[in-house]
Amino acid sequence: MRKLSTYLSSILLAFAPLLAEVASASDQTKDDDRLRNCGTVLKEILDVPDDIPQDLLDKADCVVVFPSVLKAAFIVGGSYGRGAMSCRKGGDFRGPWGAPTMMALEGGSFGFQIGGQATDFVLLVMNEGGARGILASKVKLGGDASVAAGPVGRDASADTDATLRSEILSYSRARGLFAGVSLEGSTIRPDNGDNRRVYGRKIPAREIVLSGTVPVPPPAEQLVSTLDARTPKHRP
Repeated sequence: MRKLSTYLSSILLAFAPLLAEVASASDQTKDDDRLRNCGTVLKEILDVPDDIPQDLLDKADCVVVFPSVLKAAFIVGGSYGRGAMSCRKGGDFRGPWGAPTMMALEGGSFGFQIGGQATDFVLLVMNEGGARGILASKVKLGGDASVAAGPVGRDASADTDATLRSEILSYSRARGLFAGVSLEGSTIRPDNGDNRRVYGRKIPAREIVLSGTVPVPPPAEQLVSTLDARTPKHRP
């Protein structure tokens, strides 16, 4: 029995590096697919007339996309999602759109909710303080960073109040069993583990977004090119 146990342990040790490599490759594929999905979701949402007002999109410093955020609830709700955030380059966030940092959304909400749904979210980060706050640490939505549901189909003058009140505006495209989707109480943060796999090295989210020297990874090309095409210039 002892010999058999030793033999099996030797086999496991021999195959451990291979299994770790397979797992890493699988995670890499998921990260690449997530970036592609971010680009697809953003393009689809921006292609809907009067969905996200152009004036607000032009004023945004950063755009965060969470494709297919999972939210399931019975009385107590919870949400979980992975996505990406691209910001305009330059110290004042006025340049072209840059390489994205991977992002995580986690948290919950309380209320009478029964069912489950997958929802696509697009968040507009409307000022430098909000952008730098997200890059520095975990930010609670509806807490220190004010969040408003984005006003859809309104003109620039009607959007002004919402922009002034909120650091982040959220838009959603829900598919599921209940409505009234809210991100209040959730948190968003850079996902450094995903960034390491996407860029092939340990690199802080702040460096990815603010340095302007990190190249856009191929899976994120649609995300960044869509932003460059739809809102090439920042409007104060």
